[in-house]
Amino acid sequence: MSLQLTDFCLDIDGVTHLGGISTQFERGRLTTVIGRTLAGKTTLMRSIAGLQVLDKGELALDGRSFSSLSAWRRDIAMVYQQFINYPHLNVFENVAFPLRRKGLSEDAIRSRVRGVLDKVGLQGFDARRPSQLSGGQQQRVALARALARQAGILMLDEPLVNLDYKLREHMRTEFRSLLADQDQTIVIYNTTEPAEAMLLGDTVVVMHEGRILQTGTPSDVFDRPAFMQVAAVVNDPPMNFIPGRKGPDSIELTGGIRVGLPSHLNSLSSGDYWFGIRASELRVGDDCVNCQVTFSEVSGSETFLYVDSPAGALTLQVEGVHIHELGETLGIAIPADRLFAFETGGQRRLAGSPATGAQL
Repeated sequence: MSLQLTDFCLDIDGVTHLGGISTQFERGRLTTVIGRTLAGKTTLMRSIAGLQVLDKGELALDGRSFSSLSAWRRDIAMVYQQFINYPHLNVFENVAFPLRRKGLSEDAIRSRVRGVLDKVGLQGFDARRPSQLSGGQQQRVALARALARQAGILMLDEPLVNLDYKLREHMRTEFRSLLADQDQTIVIYNTTEPAEAMLLGDTVVVMHEGRILQTGTPSDVFDRPAFMQVAAVVNDPPMNFIPGRKGPDSIELTGGIRVGLPSHLNSLSSGDYWFGIRASELRVGDDCVNCQVTFSEVSGSETFLYVDSPAGALTLQVEGVHIHELGETLGIAIPADRLFAFETGGQRRLAGSPATGAQL
């Protein structure tokens, strides 16, 4: 049982917004759609909801087409980036609004609204207006209204993006439990944040410039990115990429940096490639590549270092608080056993994964 999208296409003023997207969203599974701004995530949701007219494409729910249905008949609930609540209504009436439009009885409305407010932690807030709530509470009201509808499809378009960092962290951990019993609902969650995509999603869809690059479980997408763009999007900071050449028994990176040939790249033919390595895998140490610090940033219990190396600009993510001066020389180790290899043209990942050794 699923929502099936077939060949969704949309061009506006010569710019591709959706480029032949075909995929499906399963009932009872939370699918996170991750991509940078302008990847096409919101356009995809609007197209599913019937708010955006496509150039081409078919939409079917559980095998039955509903491409021709108007938006109001599609049984879809949405939560937007901006929490949309009715300022003149209290919390109870905000959540009850779509139920009254459906014509439910007062007893049914009261029971459902009370239940969903308890679920999102807003019990006792029934009589408050949105202006009397914090940002996180207002977002919960919007989520409660969507949950109360009990729609067949629930879509959340970057619902945490406008909250402060601490509140985002808190709400992110709660979302999974809030949506846990939606076993008869198709849930689609748009985000630009890798942590949200990996933490929340049963399935992760990676979009870029109106196209889907990869679909899989969080571990599939993170450990075995199919393209360089996927590796960049699902890592924060983005993965470092260094051009280089694979020889019979070693890898020579740009700038004359030579590393041993790791076992997971043994099957790779000799030639030129892009080699990727996560910021968290690079190490500061002795007897390494000399680099100059261009920027240093402490974020909580981690330090982000930006350096110039013979291979170009690199980003490091180091545990702990470390103070470094601009222009300071550091030795940076590039562990060969953590390298990904991508082809130079299509940028498809090649050979095995450094995380698992699994083949593509």
